[in-house]
Amino acid sequence: MAFITANWNPLGEAFYRKTELYEMCWNLKDGLGDSLVAAAPYGGPIALLREPHRRSPSSRPQLEMYSASGVSVASFVWKSGPVVHLGWTVSDELLCVQEDGSVLIYDLFGSFKRHFNMGLEVVQSQVLEAKVFHSPYGTGIAIVTGSSRFTLATNIDDLKLRRLPEVPGLQGKPSSWVVLSQDRQTKVLLSIGPELFILDNTACTAVVPLGLSPQAGSIIQMCVSFSYKYLALFTDTGHLWTGSSHLQDKLSEVDTKKSTPPKQMVWCRRPRSQQPSVVLMWDRLLLVAGICQDTIQFPVEDQCVLVGELDGVRIISSTNQELLQEVPMVCQDIFKIASMAPGALLLEAHREYEKSSQKADEYLREIKEQSMLGEAVRQCVEAAGHEYDSNTQKSLLRAASFGKCFLTDFSPDLFVSTCRELRVLNAVRESDVGLPLTHTQFKQLTLQVLIDRLVYRQFYPLAIEICRYLKIPDFQGVSRVLKHWASCKVQQKDLSDDAIARAVCVKVGDSPGVSYSHIAAKAYDCGRTELAIKLLDFEARSGEQVPLLLKMKRSQLALSKAVESGDTDLVYTVVTYLKNEMNRGDFFMTLRNQPVALSLYRQFCKLQEQDTLKDLYNQDDDHQELANYYVTASYREKRLDSRLSVLQSAVDEYNKAKNEFSAKATEEEMRLLRFQRKLDDEKGAGLLGLSLQATMEALLASGLNKQAEQLYRDFRVPDKRYWWLKLKSLAEKEEWEELEKFSKSKKSPIGYLAFVEVCMKSNNKSEAKKYVSKVTPEQKVKAHLAISDLEGAAEAAIERKNESEMGAVLSRCSSSDRLLIDRLNRARTSLAKK
Repeated sequence: MAFITANWNPLGEAFYRKTELYEMCWNLKDGLGDSLVAAAPYGGPIALLREPHRRSPSSRPQLEMYSASGVSVASFVWKSGPVVHLGWTVSDELLCVQEDGSVLIYDLFGSFKRHFNMGLEVVQSQVLEAKVFHSPYGTGIAIVTGSSRFTLATNIDDLKLRRLPEVPGLQGKPSSWVVLSQDRQTKVLLSIGPELFILDNTACTAVVPLGLSPQAGSIIQMCVSFSYKYLALFTDTGHLWTGSSHLQDKLSEVDTKKSTPPKQMVWCRRPRSQQPSVVLMWDRLLLVAGICQDTIQFPVEDQCVLVGELDGVRIISSTNQELLQEVPMVCQDIFKIASMAPGALLLEAHREYEKSSQKADEYLREIKEQSMLGEAVRQCVEAAGHEYDSNTQKSLLRAASFGKCFLTDFSPDLFVSTCRELRVLNAVRESDVGLPLTHTQFKQLTLQVLIDRLVYRQFYPLAIEICRYLKIPDFQGVSRVLKHWASCKVQQKDLSDDAIARAVCVKVGDSPGVSYSHIAAKAYDCGRTELAIKLLDFEARSGEQVPLLLKMKRSQLALSKAVESGDTDLVYTVVTYLKNEMNRGDFFMTLRNQPVALSLYRQFCKLQEQDTLKDLYNQDDDHQELANYYVTASYREKRLDSRLSVLQSAVDEYNKAKNEFSAKATEEEMRLLRFQRKLDDEKGAGLLGLSLQATMEALLASGLNKQAEQLYRDFRVPDKRYWWLKLKSLAEKEEWEELEKFSKSKKSPIGYLAFVEVCMKSNNKSEAKKYVSKVTPEQKVKAHLAISDLEGAAEAAIERKNESEMGAVLSRCSSSDRLLIDRLNRARTSLAKK
């Protein structure tokens, strides 16, 4: 226990400690001197621009990027303009602000992403100073130019430059300045000598910090806390004022006895901090000044860089990296000398238990008497989360596990989640990974962002292991990591397309939530079209394959995939695309190789584009379908001459197709049309467009019997059809004498039962009886039954000795026809005996 508190330093009622995070892996011969250094918060990467002011074409600055542990990630010669400032975005992209106002953005591996400019007026006046800041809107940049004007952008991903109002009396750059994010507004606080000004969108306002001593002098350095809630001001007389960032509350004022401005000044506080402080660094001294008027001094042997964190300050030197932070209260309670806190007693009880000492029982009894065993377990678990050393973590967690054994209603959720989270944190803190996150930072950052950062750094195996260990759903975990891995894999230029495709297939397999089309799109964006096509073969959803194939100009393959999918909408999508992209000849030739697509396109053209359908048949030399098209088209023509012309084209195409029947039928249609026009001209019959049968019916109904007979002869209408038409026409007109003459004109080809039935349909029984005698013997019974002559029907049935006909007559008899029924029954009995 004494060992753990050996590096604790008291500050008021609290303690501060420095924990070594890493021995840096880099080899910096000249240290961090004469370099621009930027380190991202939350254990982020470090950027180093050596000798940034060197401008000789033969000797240019070197931009180097490292992980937090000093492992080299990227390095390249800086060939652009002079750099004023380096900073990191919230997504770990490096911002390089140049003198001319250009901002160049690089990813973690040194690849150029994009650039933007801070305004045209900056090119002339040059950037004197710049600051990168993080706000609720994202990553922002603020600059001060040679014309003493401030320009800022609150979100570089949605760039909107704001030129702030002019500061009266300012020449060049101010003594010091910071960016404040207050009430969803971004402002600039600056000092000119002892005076302070706040710049917002509309005005420049003079402000006075509450309680700042008049003898404090000019403000030469200032800094704002990680949360933007607190502000520290350092004057040229060595006074350090701390208070709220809106300057209306004062925390303390400390005389540091130092008149020279510190090289860096950073807030060091943690959530629920007892004793927040400000860390100031000079060449050989690191000073921690608390609000209690006390200070802690650490000697500095090497050039260092301070990085403000959510719960402390990272101190980076050329040899090692340390974390300076206030010791959490729960850790103080447990590890403080002679502490009687429940957690301290439980930890001591477990140590005695491991020694098989009876003192363990005494400590447990003491905790139980106070009814604080649950609190003791909670303290040990919480303290384990705050400790960086894995052995200390294990000691605390074993003590907590020991205490849990004596509790019946203690929920294990906190213990289990802390164990899992610490295992993850210990893994990412390893030097080869280089993410020195504290438990507090991890909770603020969230697990999802941590996995994103591992993926961004290409630690795919570790990210997958964490996802599996924490049982994150595949869609949010392993599958998402695999998708990023595959997108990165396709960019490897030293591997062949086949090798990459096989590797991606083996790794990704059928993982849910991973789209091969998305991976193929990445490959295509990298200029690897063939690889993209190979990857698309693994995509099960044709709807995802086809759009990308069209984008890659692989139209025929896209059409094949669409046809294979069986999705007609998808086929139509591809066909429409091809139609717009190709000339008509190539388009038709492409469709000829895909019968299904061709058939669907023909159906579409029949409904929407009739003229295209004609061209399609012409292209294919499909005379049969072209003739059918002409026949259909003829019905859309209003003028007879045009219709006859189109029908003649149909006849020609039918002849080319050697379809004699259709050709002859079309010619007869043309003859009929000419006949109809002639009659319309002569008689005004209105026959044009009617079918042959309808024309004959109309002629017979109009009494134009000669013309009807002419059609009958000219078009070789079958006798039966003509007799039926005339029979119905005469009956409908009730021309019974003409009907009788017609029946005697020659032997009826349809028989005479038809005459009986037509007359009965017109309710003329007397006329119907005239034809019963002419009916053939086989139809006699039906004829007599049609005119309700049961006696005649019975006589005919008995005479023909036909049992089924007798049954038909019996079914029509009523109870009053008793004699007829007996007669038929006797005939049936007699027939049955034979």
